[in-house]
Amino acid sequence: MKANEFDRLVKQRRSIRAFKERSVTQELIAEIISIAKGAPSSMNTQPWFFHVVTGEPLERIREGNTAKMLAGANVDREIKMNHGYEGEYRRRQVDIAKQLFAVMGIAREDTEKRQDWVMRGFRQFDAPVSIVMTCEKTMEHDTICHFDLGAAVYGLVLAAWTRGLGTVINGQGIMQSSVVREHANIPDDQTIMTCVAMGWPDFDFAANEVKSVREDNDNFVTYTGFK
Repeated sequence: MKANEFDRLVKQRRSIRAFKERSVTQELIAEIISIAKGAPSSMNTQPWFFHVVTGEPLERIREGNTAKMLAGANVDREIKMNHGYEGEYRRRQVDIAKQLFAVMGIAREDTEKRQDWVMRGFRQFDAPVSIVMTCEKTMEHDTICHFDLGAAVYGLVLAAWTRGLGTVINGQGIMQSSVVREHANIPDDQTIMTCVAMGWPDFDFAANEVKSVREDNDNFVTYTGFK
């Protein structure tokens, strides 16, 4: 691949938050995972597991997540969460929310539409496929393992995009991990890390045109020893 082709791929890819009612074949997903597993991993550990869920099991996950969150259940994730972003991290989080709400016409005071938007995430954005990423429990606190899974997930979303599929890496989809574990048949010796919603993008949905803005390199890059 030429450099400009890869550059175009990275710049075009975006998070997709609405999908067409069209299934994705197991063969196509297997092809995408075969590319994603080419990600580098520490000392070739390849610590990732991909659990691909669709159809009735995915519907049960959506229903369970939604019911628990609407009932005010405590968050039930299997990995540690931050306790709220601050400073520039919080600003970036708010910036993308503002972009999405603006194109969707969701006013600040419209609590009903805001609530509906949040619930879309718990429903995994009604995607036809969810890929639940796990690692063995013996490695769940291994930060290098987290890097490795992140690399595999990025490979997954890029490979999907080249084949016309959209994705969104969706932490909300595992907020009730016990529900996901039950219906996705996650083995007891694995820890749920995140999930990726996947399907054919619905570009009539305004939010799918939103591309998050990246910071200038000067804000986070340093160079040492160059002349």
